[in-house]
Amino acid sequence: MSEAVFSQLAMSVLLTALIGWMGFIVWDLAKKSKAGKFGTIALFTVLGAGVLGFIVKTVLVEIMQI
Repeated sequence: MSEAVFSQLAMSVLLTALIGWMGFIVWDLAKKSKAGKFGTIALFTVLGAGVLGFIVKTVLVEIMQI
């Protein structure tokens, strides 16, 4: 296995785990702060926008082959 293949595989696996962990942190934050349904949705929307932006950027880079 070459270094490039390992890096790509590690990036995919670890980035997915990091996004999942951040989702758990947001859920735990909403639960501990007693944010309610609206507050939880607001937290996931606002804090999840960064994750969505990263995913969109990655997809666009792959499509454009930059």
